[in-house]
Amino acid sequence: MTSARTYGQACPVARAMDVLGERWAMLVVRELRLGPRRYSDLAAQLPGLGPTVLAARLRELERSGVVRRETLPPPGAARVYALTEWGAELEPVFAALARWGMRAPVPPDAHLGPDPVLLGMRTFFRSTPGWDAVVEVRLDGEVYALRVEDGALTDLHRGPAADPDATLTGTAGALHAVRTGTLPPDAAGLAVTGDRAVAGRLLDAVRLPG
Repeated sequence: MTSARTYGQACPVARAMDVLGERWAMLVVRELRLGPRRYSDLAAQLPGLGPTVLAARLRELERSGVVRRETLPPPGAARVYALTEWGAELEPVFAALARWGMRAPVPPDAHLGPDPVLLGMRTFFRSTPGWDAVVEVRLDGEVYALRVEDGALTDLHRGPAADPDATLTGTAGALHAVRTGTLPPDAAGLAVTGDRAVAGRLLDAVRLPG
């Protein structure tokens, strides 16, 4: 007899769906791809997810070995959730889903958080040799650091950048508007400080296809 929470099949796709197929599970994992998150951070970035379901998804993902709980070092000492090594191996799966999902319709009034925008920059980054940069991005109260080496994006994580060449500040919607070509940075409300040429080159590299 099989459990109601398993497909009961030996196929690896079915086994993966046993772990990740519950509603919201993949989006909880998505929010951990750029670094650990507190429970309150996850709740804030997934506004359609109620606390009972969020707690259940975290328990299930932890029990399956995709997520683990950690305690940040002092002075923070906060309890956070992070991806395990196995959970981090989902990165190419997310990249493929993002590319495939670009053709799906966008729901009206859809929520757009800063993490998905930054993760989209990583997925669609176009490498062009010959430039290096460190850029800090500040969106909706979140801070991210990006490093480009010889035209390739080599690092993207949540947290401040050390001695950035340029800083982009605004909202997730503003950066998304620039990436889609809907608006130029100034009109979108995306402020650029530091080396504007570096910022422009980065924005060109992460512009969405089509």
